[in-house]
Amino acid sequence: MNMQITLWVLSFIVILAGAGIVYQLAGSNRDRRRYSGAGRWVTIGKGRCIYIREEGLRQNGASRPTVLFESGIGATSLNWRQVQQAVSQFAATASYDRIGMGFSSPSRTARTPVNIARELHDLLEEAGVKPPYVLVGHSFGGLVMRRYALLFPKEVAGVVLVDPMRCEDWPPLDPSKQAQIELGKRLIRYATPFAFCGVTRLAVTSAFRHAGKMKGRFSTPAKQGGRHVIGRITHEVRKMPREVWPVVAAHWSRPGFYAGMRSHIESIPDTVREMHIAEPIRDIPITVLTPEKSKPLSETCLNQIGDNVRQVIAHASEHWIHLDEPELVVNSIQTMVTNATAAKLAATV
Repeated sequence: MNMQITLWVLSFIVILAGAGIVYQLAGSNRDRRRYSGAGRWVTIGKGRCIYIREEGLRQNGASRPTVLFESGIGATSLNWRQVQQAVSQFAATASYDRIGMGFSSPSRTARTPVNIARELHDLLEEAGVKPPYVLVGHSFGGLVMRRYALLFPKEVAGVVLVDPMRCEDWPPLDPSKQAQIELGKRLIRYATPFAFCGVTRLAVTSAFRHAGKMKGRFSTPAKQGGRHVIGRITHEVRKMPREVWPVVAAHWSRPGFYAGMRSHIESIPDTVREMHIAEPIRDIPITVLTPEKSKPLSETCLNQIGDNVRQVIAHASEHWIHLDEPELVVNSIQTMVTNATAAKLAATV
């Protein structure tokens, strides 16, 4: 009798897991059809597909630069939606999902700035998005844009770094942050099997459907652990336009999201090593936006970024300045586009 009960329980678990997998696959396919229509996929080497979203009119004669957006470590092109829409009123724009994130292909290489910058370059060539570019990068994306400017300086008219990731704050330069990396790995390891079985989809969809409850549940930061991490993430997501929440939920529901996050987190030490010894960017104007709550970058740090760097303090912002003060980011980009266009026209006279 006990053996029969055990077999019934195991059979029920298998059936439930199978149903969850079918539910997850069907949901992922539905999300892709429902939410990807605003962009397109571009295939680069080895069959990798990258999702790109373009807004704004391209200028005949190519005198005005195109503004390119690069997101933070766990974010996608959705993170720039509000700013991109505003910038598209005066410039051509493009945002995209890095390989391993969003609607793009899974990653097969380390998620370091040099690898990502080269993939971005291939994307722009295949997509027909011509230079010059104004590069805009947030956090980890700031390191990617710095590397792009170093690899392809003739294509870059200017750079706007939105609270760029500071190498000195992360391993191996700061071993004290290794615990945060390990915590991220553990959370991903726990979340992945639930994502395959559709449990994560149910939980995430419910959380976004009851956003008010989600706010109350996570608004008080815990001292340690995953609850605090989730609270910080949801706090920032709520600053994004409400119409993108379902798309964020769709991304977070996919097992591929957690695989991509793992690749990015595991590559942090290599990213720090790479950018710690990076050369300064020469002869390209750079604006660095720093939250007032953070310590301003020293003159030494600014000189390590480039030889023409201006730091602007965002007085009403936390780390995600483009969500806290989007108008400041838009104005910084517009100034860079205007100056780059004037310089381009002057050079042709």
